[in-house]
Amino acid sequence: MFGKILIANRGEIACRVIRTARGLGVRTVAVYSDADRNARHVKRADEARRIGPPAAAESYLNGDAILAAARESGAQAIHPGYGFLAENAPFAQACRHAELVFIGPSPEAIAAMGDKSAAKRLMEKAGVPLVPGYHGENQDGAFLEKEAARIGYPVLIKPSAGGGGKGMRVVEEKSAFRSSLEAAKREAKSSFGDERVLIERYLQRPRHIEVQVFGDAHGNAVHLFERDCSVQRRHQKVLEEAPAPGMTPQRRREMGEAAVAAARAIGYSGAGTVEFIAEQDGRFYFMEMNTRLQVEHPVTEMITGLDLVEWQLRVAAGERLPLLQDELTFSGHAIEARIYAEDPGRDFLPATGKLLHLAFPAETQDVRIDAGVEAGDEITPWYDPMIAKLIVRGPDRDTALPRLRRALAETEIAGVTTNVAFLGRVAAGRAFAAAELDTGLIERNRAELFPPRGPVPDEMLAAAAFAELEAEEQAAREHARESGDRYSPWHRVDGWRLNEESHHDFVFMDGEARHAVRVRFTDDGSRLLIGARDYRIERDGPLIRLDGRSFKAHAVRDGSQWHVFCNGGYRRLALKAELQAPEDAAAAGSLAAPMPGKVIQVMVEAGARVKKGQPLLILEAMKMEHTITAPADGVVKEINFAAGEQVLEGAELITLAS
Repeated sequence: MFGKILIANRGEIACRVIRTARGLGVRTVAVYSDADRNARHVKRADEARRIGPPAAAESYLNGDAILAAARESGAQAIHPGYGFLAENAPFAQACRHAELVFIGPSPEAIAAMGDKSAAKRLMEKAGVPLVPGYHGENQDGAFLEKEAARIGYPVLIKPSAGGGGKGMRVVEEKSAFRSSLEAAKREAKSSFGDERVLIERYLQRPRHIEVQVFGDAHGNAVHLFERDCSVQRRHQKVLEEAPAPGMTPQRRREMGEAAVAAARAIGYSGAGTVEFIAEQDGRFYFMEMNTRLQVEHPVTEMITGLDLVEWQLRVAAGERLPLLQDELTFSGHAIEARIYAEDPGRDFLPATGKLLHLAFPAETQDVRIDAGVEAGDEITPWYDPMIAKLIVRGPDRDTALPRLRRALAETEIAGVTTNVAFLGRVAAGRAFAAAELDTGLIERNRAELFPPRGPVPDEMLAAAAFAELEAEEQAAREHARESGDRYSPWHRVDGWRLNEESHHDFVFMDGEARHAVRVRFTDDGSRLLIGARDYRIERDGPLIRLDGRSFKAHAVRDGSQWHVFCNGGYRRLALKAELQAPEDAAAAGSLAAPMPGKVIQVMVEAGARVKKGQPLLILEAMKMEHTITAPADGVVKEINFAAGEQVLEGAELITLAS
């Protein structure tokens, strides 16, 4: 086994490799760009080396810098993870020349599968079933158009190089073929530097099923069963599971044998995945082979009990496969959800920002979290916006699926837009629950998966109001400690008023929607008023009770906003900053401080004529600035406090005359 390895990657896969290496007693070297100087994988490795500025082309794709870091650190091998240089044959060859072990297949195997057209021709010779199509070298437009007619519409145009759905075009009829071909070639040239394409029959409701394979340098090759990765957006996976629902033992054997035949055809060593596209009747066809570890490998680990990264390290070190085919078994069912910083409502547009709050369900033998970030980290525009992978397992799919839903409901992320709620809707959706799987599941069920945004639930408004009350109470305690009279009723935040009703009023904004909330304090407890709805409200630790129904809720402050998590839902509510005096105060011609605070700025002078809504004074409370505005037209009669002075709740700040 190696004494030290360098991990030529970042994020969750780098952390994943570090975890296994540590268990084997192997020291690890992380690499990082300037954007990742304080990243989680850098902190977890035994040592780390800078490889360049934030741009991937100048850091994680800079093979020379990575090789130099490996030599300087004394690493014996390089684990590429996935993405970046993981399937780069020239880099694997450069490792060989540098006498460093590339923890992956040979450069020749990577090259053989890197060209999709050549790979399909190779698979055809090996007897692996292919989708009817054209995979040759003739790229003349007229010729390709004839081939499309021979195959039969609809057809799929795909770049020969690359993947990830880039450059793919579905052509429904002959009249659209030429323009689609030109567009596919342009995107292929831009993305992969190679404009060659292949053409295949487009399957109407295909499933994406892949088989995990492993080979060693001693001629052994096995498969570790299949995964269903049909739930996709923009041709990229969202949910993956193992085993594939509805898979018969015969079909599993046929797909496994085809996958092993594909691996043997190129003398494969290490971890790889043979991807198939399958029709609803069970017929399947070779699509491509990924010559690396896959993002979704944990579901295979969860049902087999194996550590695939450990297998990678052992095979790369020259050992034989730990188990042969007749020794491999699986049990149970596992599902993985990819948690991304992205906005599903805007066509899954990637999002950036600081992870203000990050909380996952507790890890158990049936719940696993693979994450590469921590609270406080930035999701930057430089790299893939994956936050984490959430994996659950159960004795069967009917048990695993509710565990997935619960785990997603317990996941809390604030500070950046995520797909967590969307994943929850997919997992709870009728089609996924019924295992009606195909690559069009999301688009076919848009009405269910992209519902209109509803009103803020009263439970969330109650949680926000309680959180604000507690924050004010803490602030009041701090003021009391600084005061000469810590027992003054002005330090209380229970809504106490002399000869008046005890209450607190809040206004929370959800976008443009305004939600007024009043908490009333009565002799027999507290009540919550939201519009015409009047609830008895109590709090018992993490539980909030509204009229006897209990729920858990958590609110996280971000300046003047509250991130509220409740019943698996999430809303970001802004506490209205412009606090105007109530109507009765306006009629009396005075403005009172809505809470204890400090005057930051007085924006008018005595005698000035002001208009309704005009800013008069800025009050700082709870580390937030609140603009006090004129409740009506009038003249400033008196200014009772100057900038820098502390004021108590209810103190008259400014007196207006009509």
